[in-house]
Amino acid sequence: VTPNKPLLMEEIEVAPPQANEVRIKIVATGVCHTDLYHLFEGMHKDGFPTVLGHEGAGIIESVGPGVTEFQPGDKVIPLFIAQCGECRFCKNPKSNNCTEGWAALRPDVMSLEDTRFTCKGKKVYQFMGTSTFSEYTVMNQNAVAKIDPAAPLDRVCLLGCGISTGYGAAVNTAAVEPGSTCAVFGLGAVGLAAVMGCKNAGAKKIFAIDINPDKFEKAKVFGATDFVNPRDHDKPISQVLIELTNGGVDFSIECTGNVEVMRSALECCVQGWGVSVIVGWTNMNDFSAKPIQLIGGRTWKGSLFGGFKSKDGVPQLVKDYLVKKVKLDEFVTHKMNLDKVNDAIELMKHGKCIRTIVSVSPQ
Repeated sequence: VTPNKPLLMEEIEVAPPQANEVRIKIVATGVCHTDLYHLFEGMHKDGFPTVLGHEGAGIIESVGPGVTEFQPGDKVIPLFIAQCGECRFCKNPKSNNCTEGWAALRPDVMSLEDTRFTCKGKKVYQFMGTSTFSEYTVMNQNAVAKIDPAAPLDRVCLLGCGISTGYGAAVNTAAVEPGSTCAVFGLGAVGLAAVMGCKNAGAKKIFAIDINPDKFEKAKVFGATDFVNPRDHDKPISQVLIELTNGGVDFSIECTGNVEVMRSALECCVQGWGVSVIVGWTNMNDFSAKPIQLIGGRTWKGSLFGGFKSKDGVPQLVKDYLVKKVKLDEFVTHKMNLDKVNDAIELMKHGKCIRTIVSVSPQ
């Protein structure tokens, strides 16, 4: 793929796994807005050519020397955040960062220099270390989660990014409390997962905010109690929410990647203890706020992958799905084969889907 152009279907060579690596046969993948961000907005020239995709699930095909955790046939989810278990971040329960992988070493480029992909003899980068729009991918075992063999891969692939990110932003980063009032800005898959997290954490009132009123019925499925369309009001959305909640919400979660929305999400929180969490991925613009918004007692936080330590958190989320604690099926609006991946990108670009599942290889 090259920036700002449709994806091309090419035959690529996927090298055997080296030490501490596994080769994964990708069965299914979701299409996430971060793929679009890299393709149409971020577009760092050193990140191309690349194979996109980072929300996949598959089966271990082969393992390299030194791999003891996995064996061929294991069902797995590739992870765009590693969990090496040894670095400062991995050893601290307060963070899910890790010093291994692209996120620590080449965050702007969103891929590592080292890759197991080539096409016609030329290097092809592995986007976010995963590249799930490929029949096979090779990854370090630090960034792979072994999951319950009963899990349907064409559903749990969504836990590789979007659903975990939104859900964890509510239950982990915001730490939503029972009986609280919440606001979720942006009702794509991440925002809907945040609504689900607020509901599972016991929030009594959940305001779902989006400029597309068609999203509200879907948001109700995940637990939203009220819908607010900023375009229906002639005052700032933060002011509208403050008036509806006797001073502001206890928790707000921003899932748009729009810096103006981030500010609105902060300002709609109640002074004194309100917590606002930034989830939407962007590196394009600065965000701003007046210091008094924080001096009065509000907290502004960021959340990466929902605060889940990846290798620990994802297998547990798969179990939660299998016992119906976490919804996944309800996010899926479209299904198609890999050769139609550009159609999936167009659907997401124009807000016509929640999640499209792309079948990559038969199980």
